[in-house]
Amino acid sequence: MTVPVPGLPARVRIHEVGARDGLQNEKSAVPTEVKAEFIHRLAAAGLTTVEATSFVHPKWVPQLADAEALFPRLADLDGVALPVLVPNERGLDRALALGATRIAVFGSATETFASRNLNRTVAESLAMFEPVVARAKQDKAHVRGYLSMCFGDPWEGPVPVHQVVRVAKSLLDLGCDELSLGDTIGVATPGHVQELLGALNEAGVGTDRIGVHFHDTYGQALSNTLAALQHGVTTVDASAGGLGGCPYAKSATGNLATEDLVWMLDGLGIETGVDLAALTATSVWMAEQLGRPSPSRTVRALSHKE
Repeated sequence: MTVPVPGLPARVRIHEVGARDGLQNEKSAVPTEVKAEFIHRLAAAGLTTVEATSFVHPKWVPQLADAEALFPRLADLDGVALPVLVPNERGLDRALALGATRIAVFGSATETFASRNLNRTVAESLAMFEPVVARAKQDKAHVRGYLSMCFGDPWEGPVPVHQVVRVAKSLLDLGCDELSLGDTIGVATPGHVQELLGALNEAGVGTDRIGVHFHDTYGQALSNTLAALQHGVTTVDASAGGLGGCPYAKSATGNLATEDLVWMLDGLGIETGVDLAALTATSVWMAEQLGRPSPSRTVRALSHKE
């Protein structure tokens, strides 16, 4: 039953991360042709933004070493945005050479995670991103800035809101078009989410430039998403079937499952353009390729009915 709640957005754009953030956490590499079919199935289900791959050095993320082979297989997906993650100028060169028009950089709100993930301080990582973003903008590419550890860090504990705001503003000042706030280890709660969003607004960051990326470690991803929607956020990251985590933070469990998100949004009468049945079938298919059931509660419930 659809029961709208006053004050929520009429439409939400789902930024699908399963093919990149989800598959990069697999113990073994998924064949290129399976990845390509996965992305095509996600697009056919109505997702208009599907993060395709990463141009990180294969040494660091071997599961996505086939970026050059995969990306050309997606050329027929008209009307679907296909962002790719780039860590540095070399990664940007590789992405632009293949015609990528949407790129993302991946920063950290904490020093420890920046050191472990990027082998740099926060300031050094921002300096590394500066020419990447500048060159991408020169090529008229859309740039997304991921900011991880926005709510808690496994080594540093709770992350002060002012610290997150400072790094977030620095990413936007570099020229990023949008910002994705990451709850990398899933410790956020709704009040914390609204406090951070309010602080960003007070610092001059409009809600229209903010997306949210929640992990479901403590079962809070949907409640945190609802808190963000109440604040006016209209871009939500999610991963088909709940795939993924973070290879550099052992306590990070799966992403918010796209099906669970769509079930909630459908019930609220919020448009997404996503066909839940087709999306569920896609995640069931992908789970078969991976040889294990999907962790998504909605996938399990709907596939069991069949």
